[in-house]
Amino acid sequence: MRTYSVVIVDDHSLFAQSLQGLINSFDDFQVLYHVKNGKELVQKLESNSNAPDVILLDINMPVMNGIETMEWLKEHRPDQKVIVLSMDDDEETIIRMLRNGARGYLLKDIDPDVFKDALNDSIHKGFYYTDRISKTLLGSLHKEEKGGVKLKERELEFLKLACTEKTYKEIAGDMFLSPKTIDGYREALFEKLQVRSRIGLVLYAIKNEIFKP
Repeated sequence: MRTYSVVIVDDHSLFAQSLQGLINSFDDFQVLYHVKNGKELVQKLESNSNAPDVILLDINMPVMNGIETMEWLKEHRPDQKVIVLSMDDDEETIIRMLRNGARGYLLKDIDPDVFKDALNDSIHKGFYYTDRISKTLLGSLHKEEKGGVKLKERELEFLKLACTEKTYKEIAGDMFLSPKTIDGYREALFEKLQVRSRIGLVLYAIKNEIFKP
């Protein structure tokens, strides 16, 4: 049985040590090393050609935070599997991390069994998203686009813009529509795609390759 390598990026040493003990107790996972911020991670990756199978990345860190680290990874290591492990459940932060290529987003109070499932899914399926983070992970998340929901051209345009950092008001300006009309597009897609949040829209777009991080 293959053992998959994990790197922990977190400035809280006690938490990281406990997490390392948990991961090393799993039969098929082993922690390579722990670093305290993104800068230390970059130095390790640039000096070592053996990339880990999974990086567990915190967001709030000194020197180089999780968002900056994720942006570096997107540019320099786009195929690297990254799961965000944070206390931050802000919707804009979650969307930004997913858009930059994170394969999963977990809160630190996650159950150990669910955490193990997340590691396995990130390896074997390529992604893992919890219901708590997505508010209601699409029933369509695990479906293929073909034969599924058909979106109109303007709906696709709105969906792609929803994956950016633009506000709904700014999206309305880009599409030359009123904010009220944009609200209508949003609500229509919520119903059509069976999601309840902007995070759900982003996940749907990523899963179905409408938007590529």
